[in-house]
Amino acid sequence: MPKSKGAGKSLVRASLAIHEPPVGTSTTPGALMKTFDFEFNPAQLTIGRRAQWTVTPTAAERDGAVPEFMGAEPREMSVEVFLDSSAKPTGKTVLKKVEALLNCCTVTAKSKDADQPSPPWVVLQWGSFATARFTAYVSSVQASYTLFSTTGVPIRATCQLQLHEIPGEPMGQNPTSGALTAQRVHRVVAGDSLQSLAWREYGDATAWRTIADANGIDDPSRLTTGTELVLPAPQEVRL
Repeated sequence: MPKSKGAGKSLVRASLAIHEPPVGTSTTPGALMKTFDFEFNPAQLTIGRRAQWTVTPTAAERDGAVPEFMGAEPREMSVEVFLDSSAKPTGKTVLKKVEALLNCCTVTAKSKDADQPSPPWVVLQWGSFATARFTAYVSSVQASYTLFSTTGVPIRATCQLQLHEIPGEPMGQNPTSGALTAQRVHRVVAGDSLQSLAWREYGDATAWRTIADANGIDDPSRLTTGTELVLPAPQEVRL
């Protein structure tokens, strides 16, 4: 699968932000552990959601009872990750990346130390594709190795990931008042930095960490022009 030519810097790569699970009853992901950058954007991504309804049969209703809505289930996502290091067949890039994905189903050391054992929480990010962006856990990772080096090291693999949403506060809602907050999206332009955005948005450059956490950014010095960033509401800023 060759890399696309001509897309240049305008091509937005998908990534998977891998976080520590939160402590306590919070539904906000903990510290960022790793950002898994996709080498190739998914060719297909499937998102599904179910609504639960129940029908209670009654003898008095000849044509059937009216169904009752019981609630909506969290979203589910299936995504394929393609890995290829055949250009450098002596390396172990594919092995390490598959291991990073498999570890999404393994309890983290910090959560075990906190007596709340849990695998990492993740957030898929792909530019302005907001429907695919939600906090989730990885229920399964299946890796198929399809090419090997002369020494037997895998140099090409396809991984199937199953993600399940972890419900939290509705997007843009203030958890204390229940009122909607003014989250907005900013498209990065040349000269932007997280610090300058934090100063312009909140009047405090040190609030850049809130923007970084909201967008799964682990390297604040790398902002790609054209990327869309979610800017949390001022009341959500943690200094």
